[in-house]
Amino acid sequence: MGLPSPGSDGASPRSLEPGVGRASADDRAARVRYRRALMLMVMTLVVPGSAQLVAGNRTVGRVATRIWAGLLLVVVGGMLLGAVHHGYAFWFASDPGALAVERLVLMALAVGWAALFLDAWRIGQPLSLSLGHRRAVVGLNGVLCFAVAGGLLFGAHLVGVERSFILATFSGDTVHGTEHGRYNVLLVGGDSGAGRWGLRTDSMTVASIDADTGRTVLISLPRNMTDFPFARGSVMHQAWPHGFNCGYPNCELNGVNTWVGDHLGLFKGVKNPGMNATISAIEGITGLKISYWAFVNLAGFRGLVDAVGGVTLNVRQPIPVGGLGADVTGYIKPGVRRLDGFDTLWFARSRDSSDDYSRMARQKCVMNAMLHQLSPQTVLTNFEKIAKASSAMMSTDIPASEVDTFMGLALKAKGQPLATLSLVPPLVNTADPDIRLIQRKVAAAIDASEHPVAHHHRTRAPSAVTGGSIGSLSSGYAANHASNLGSVC
Repeated sequence: MGLPSPGSDGASPRSLEPGVGRASADDRAARVRYRRALMLMVMTLVVPGSAQLVAGNRTVGRVATRIWAGLLLVVVGGMLLGAVHHGYAFWFASDPGALAVERLVLMALAVGWAALFLDAWRIGQPLSLSLGHRRAVVGLNGVLCFAVAGGLLFGAHLVGVERSFILATFSGDTVHGTEHGRYNVLLVGGDSGAGRWGLRTDSMTVASIDADTGRTVLISLPRNMTDFPFARGSVMHQAWPHGFNCGYPNCELNGVNTWVGDHLGLFKGVKNPGMNATISAIEGITGLKISYWAFVNLAGFRGLVDAVGGVTLNVRQPIPVGGLGADVTGYIKPGVRRLDGFDTLWFARSRDSSDDYSRMARQKCVMNAMLHQLSPQTVLTNFEKIAKASSAMMSTDIPASEVDTFMGLALKAKGQPLATLSLVPPLVNTADPDIRLIQRKVAAAIDASEHPVAHHHRTRAPSAVTGGSIGSLSSGYAANHASNLGSVC
């Protein structure tokens, strides 16, 4: 009689080995527990609270998933509403009260989500896993927890930075309406420094903005204008009823601020007497009612340009760096170039081998480039640096509640040609300005902006380039008088 062959009783050879079947079952169970632990964390990442609904405290799970669903509805609804009505999106991104709520929500969400990740790790029973699996689960949980919570907390930090910037910069307490459908914002550029009273106003430009279309006219006034009137009823008009004509150089337009510093007793209770007097001069000259003002510290402007990664400008001639009482240390080379903050500031300010009016033309080209080249993506990705630079650069009496309005206007203006009018020679004799002529020209420039006429332009080579600007002192600089500033920069 022969011996039975192995496995003739129906059992496999491996099943006869002691402990093999048990080990295989334990391995499969370990893999199941490992996959379950991983899935609980993935569920928490996708839908916070879902892991607790499936395998943990269902009350916690229901509360967390309902909060998550509510937030998703708010975000999606807000995005749809913002796409249709931009004003809502701008309000959401600029209102101090809304930003405070957003910051608290992001912080609470970071803490709550991190707690759900830790609870999902606990539900996954890490002590029942093998050492290798346990390390993998702990590592993944830590990465997800810190990535999600860290991202939310960083978002809360950025919201806090934005809120602080808006509250610190837009500190006005009076909301002004439009004047004939337009906002007239006085932009003053200058320097502050030790040994000076207040601020030296180097440039003065009124941005007259159509409240419906965003079409903008930049009306620039030379700092050396003399013998000009002040707005009737103002303190300065009472002091100088026949115009600011005390003689060169103290009674130039940029000397108003200095004169006020010596006569502060006339401005008791006025928060910004120098700016108040400058506004009354601008109103008296242009006939426009100024809605708000913004002061730009030109030293801080350099930081803003660096924060956005520079600005592209058409440098038509070598622009000196330095000069006028100091050594020329170099030149900005000609060509279409991306300039950093240092070179952009000198492009806008240099007067060596040039004149004030050429410099005004270059400043307008910088304004045009900044308006049309700054994208929302650039602002978002560099917001913290921009906010820091802007805080050092700008002060204004625009209230925080009106920031969303001007954000909307800026977006509209970005898609529109920028028109300019400069009250400089040969149009205006700055030593003896014809105020009626000036006010007619201002009204005509605004009317032309509101009712543009489509016509075709032939590109012609400029007859002259002086000081880096198309034109000359005798014929006028193209960027100072243009219906489309971009075409002459």
